[in-house]
Amino acid sequence: MGSGPAPRGATAARGATALLAAGLTAATLSATLLSGCAGPTRAPRTAPAPRTTPPQALCAALVTHWAQVVLDAGEGEDATGLDYQSMGLSGDQNEILRAVLEAARAEQRTRGTAAARESAARDAEARCAERHRSGTPTGGPWQ
Repeated sequence: MGSGPAPRGATAARGATALLAAGLTAATLSATLLSGCAGPTRAPRTAPAPRTTPPQALCAALVTHWAQVVLDAGEGEDATGLDYQSMGLSGDQNEILRAVLEAARAEQRTRGTAAARESAARDAEARCAERHRSGTPTGGPWQ
């Protein structure tokens, strides 16, 4: 027998067999991976919702902080050397801060700095809650 070219049908059959074998290998691999060999499947993790601070709590925290800073700095409204915008306060928050400081300074003169700081925190919380009792205040971005 000679070593001549294979008949045309035999070459096509070998190509079809190779193609079928490749297809079966791919199918087997896919089935294996999907059957759990690739590890357990889990529901996708969701990121926790961002934490938000209610406006009245933010107002109270800011006013309380700055009232305590000013009380610790001494006499005078500008004892810190900052204006209300440098402190990150709105115009309304600044008005609340001024009222809180007025009452806290009276408390400081009669009962001391610790009592004044506690009074400022309570007063800031009450005034900010009142300011925001019906939701976010309106009147423009600087109110």
